[in-house]
Amino acid sequence: MSAAAHSESTRGDGRATSGPDAILRDVTLRDGLQLTGKVLPVERKVEIVRRLLALGVPALEIGSMARADLVPPMANTMELIAALTPQELQRCWVWVATPRHIEKAAAAGVRNFQYCFSASDAHNKANIGRSTEDSVAAMPDAVRLAEEAGGEIQLCLATSFTCPFDGPVDPERVLAIANDPRTEGAADIVIADTLGQAHPTQVSALISAVRDRTPHRRIVFHGHDTWGMGVANTLAALQAGATMVDGSLGGLGGCPFAPGASGNTSTEDILFAARPTWFTPPVLADLVTLTEALLTELAEPNRSRTAEGARSKAPAFEWVITR
Repeated sequence: MSAAAHSESTRGDGRATSGPDAILRDVTLRDGLQLTGKVLPVERKVEIVRRLLALGVPALEIGSMARADLVPPMANTMELIAALTPQELQRCWVWVATPRHIEKAAAAGVRNFQYCFSASDAHNKANIGRSTEDSVAAMPDAVRLAEEAGGEIQLCLATSFTCPFDGPVDPERVLAIANDPRTEGAADIVIADTLGQAHPTQVSALISAVRDRTPHRRIVFHGHDTWGMGVANTLAALQAGATMVDGSLGGLGGCPFAPGASGNTSTEDILFAARPTWFTPPVLADLVTLTEALLTELAEPNRSRTAEGARSKAPAFEWVITR
């Protein structure tokens, strides 16, 4: 069973619907941590995974197969995978960039693979060390290995809107990759605003185009809040047809190989805006407590406006934390 099966609301084919009960995937333990430069102990990561799953967060991104010397906070991803149960791993995703990554992750028990590369060549070379064409060419092997493991693979396109080196990315380039025969077999397509420079009209247009031209895939939106558009872009993506969206506790994170990228869209802010049925004031209170402890531990700022509001002195509002 993939993470897709854990949505509160599904269509007849088992895939999540869009709207309030679209899947929220928390990416704190991968995209959140990777810019901090700090390695959380495996035991702490396991605790975070289990607390988030227990609170009802449908899906998590828990780590990356990137080289530890390049992304030190991901150094203990394999140990984390080994510490989780198969049932927990059913709701967890791992970042991969090569078929070899999938082989290693699958052998450890991973079944949900996020195969990532950039729509722009310059960023792909900086991030992965190869051209976009090379990543596309390797994808059939990646799909085959994921299928042999009994898992699912996502096609994740970083820099779908802008590249820190080349500037704006032509939407037709994204659509061409999405419809390239070599990317067939990916159950989902992740459209990533890596730099957080997109605005809602752009997001809506690209998500709609992907929906219309690749209707067989679930669409995932991965946003950043660098320019303050994270929540607005996420809501625009949901309204245009995305059925999974990414967020990070307290807005932690960013790409170490993309100058100007800082801060994922906050998990708390997305949930407060989208209001899935499982998200209640007690759940928010527990999330805020978890976030505050983690960010203090990492010496990172809390960028969540919802978390700030939850600590305000307005006790008549049910979402304010009074305990």
